[in-house]
Amino acid sequence: MRANKGRDTKPELALRRAVHALGLRYRVSARPLPAVRRTADLIFTRAKVAVFLDGCFWHGCPDHHTKSAINAAYWADKVVKNRARDRETDGLLKAAGWVAVRIWEHEDPGEAALKVASVVRASRGHA
Repeated sequence: MRANKGRDTKPELALRRAVHALGLRYRVSARPLPAVRRTADLIFTRAKVAVFLDGCFWHGCPDHHTKSAINAAYWADKVVKNRARDRETDGLLKAAGWVAVRIWEHEDPGEAALKVASVVRASRGHA
């Protein structure tokens, strides 16, 4: 599993380029809540928005998730736990006044960037 990158994946770089092109600035691969061991792909600290780019395999995308042929029970359990952790993370962020934005890796980067920009601007108060 060392070959699986934790950051700077192709979908993440495409999203970052698209968000940057919209004039938004962000922190990359940072913890929104320092006391909680969860890392967001992009964070907007002033707006309190955390963006997570979820992989279709790792997070169980309803459209593109495929079942592993090898060790299927382990991977199915892993995906269930990942989704539960995602929901817990969203709840922790909400309780702390943050907004979590979840984007699937297969989503169009331009459309995803517009979604992120809309949430960031609304959180800043300039909807």
